[in-house]
Amino acid sequence: MGVEPICRVLQFAPSTYYATRCRPPSARQVTDEALKPEILRVHEPNCEGVYGAKKVWKQLNREKVDVAHCTVRRLMKDEGLSGARRGRQFKLTTISDENQHRPSDLVDRQFVASAPNHLWVADLTYVKTHTGWVYVAFIIDVFSRFIVGWQISTSLRSDLAIDALEMAIYSRNGRDLSHVIHHSDSQGVQYLSIRYTERLGEAEIVASVGSRGDSYDCPR
Repeated sequence: MGVEPICRVLQFAPSTYYATRCRPPSARQVTDEALKPEILRVHEPNCEGVYGAKKVWKQLNREKVDVAHCTVRRLMKDEGLSGARRGRQFKLTTISDENQHRPSDLVDRQFVASAPNHLWVADLTYVKTHTGWVYVAFIIDVFSRFIVGWQISTSLRSDLAIDALEMAIYSRNGRDLSHVIHHSDSQGVQYLSIRYTERLGEAEIVASVGSRGDSYDCPR
């Protein structure tokens, strides 16, 4: 299949597509490509990349590289570069609700299991990629340390955790899960929501929640 059907749906002439493909780079594109290595050269060696757009721009101008501040800022954003920032350097993965019922802590930091499907531990985290932050929800079977369920999203959507739970339940191939304790160190709405707790109940999985903001409630 050629591009003609696609062009017809998008309502523009195929000749426009071919002309765009054959068009040489614009003057701005040529300049941008020449500036990117210069920006990287200035940014990377300076205290492990703490320079922001303003400092990179000033350094380039000191070196007689004629470039606008807005151009440096735009190209650094395109390349995923940023300087050091004051204040909190982490993202919140949970939002607490004091009015929600909180299950008891049935694990008490004893992360051991005598068999599979006896203790699952769930958590949410985030990872910085070249395209931005991504959030990861996962569930680990403590006995094997195997990740039985996981989901990734570019946003902290409300069903991220429950999608990971669904994957974990499905991966057990219909086995009896009535002996499973599902433990989380998070008191956020993702794990205490009605939908999540109802799904645990449907699978006869027992919920357990550790203390708030305590890293010792995650298995090592």
